[in-house]
Amino acid sequence: MTELHQAVAAGRYGRAERLLRAERCDPNHKDADWADWTPLHWAAARGHVAMLRLLLGHGARPCLRNAAGWTAAHCAAEAGRLAALRTLHAVHAPMDAADPFGDTPRRLAQIYGHTECVRFLEIAEVESRNYRQTAVMRGMPLDHVDEDWERKKEELERNPPCAQRSYATSAQKKMQRKRRKQ
Repeated sequence: MTELHQAVAAGRYGRAERLLRAERCDPNHKDADWADWTPLHWAAARGHVAMLRLLLGHGARPCLRNAAGWTAAHCAAEAGRLAALRTLHAVHAPMDAADPFGDTPRRLAQIYGHTECVRFLEIAEVESRNYRQTAVMRGMPLDHVDEDWERKKEELERNPPCAQRSYATSAQKKMQRKRRKQ
């Protein structure tokens, strides 16, 4: 963990602010030891709205994904951090981004029973899509793609991990052979 990751995860706003002002830490650094979480992921998961604003003000990108394909909005939704979701939505973070399993922040909020977050995200997803469409039509720049994640995703599609391959048990194979004979 970088100093900035530690300060954000611990909720030490003053320390994080000093590090960012001194330009000693990159607010978009993905920590490989912690599943590629950025400081923004930590702030969102902890619900530290002031920290989110600080990081965003220093160039943190809300579109960046961790090793699981989650954005900061996914982390906030899983933890039921409505104020964090509102903060991310206010800066046009991708509120409808799906992870490799198709789970959006709204789906995570549903899974964990965060009904207020679900209600908010139902609207925020539509607004997020509408904003992107409008931005494209007007030629406005968008920051909704994590280039590193896209490369990693392509690699996973070319070489899926063993868990994603279909393995049949010996009983299943036996049944398949019987069906073929019929």
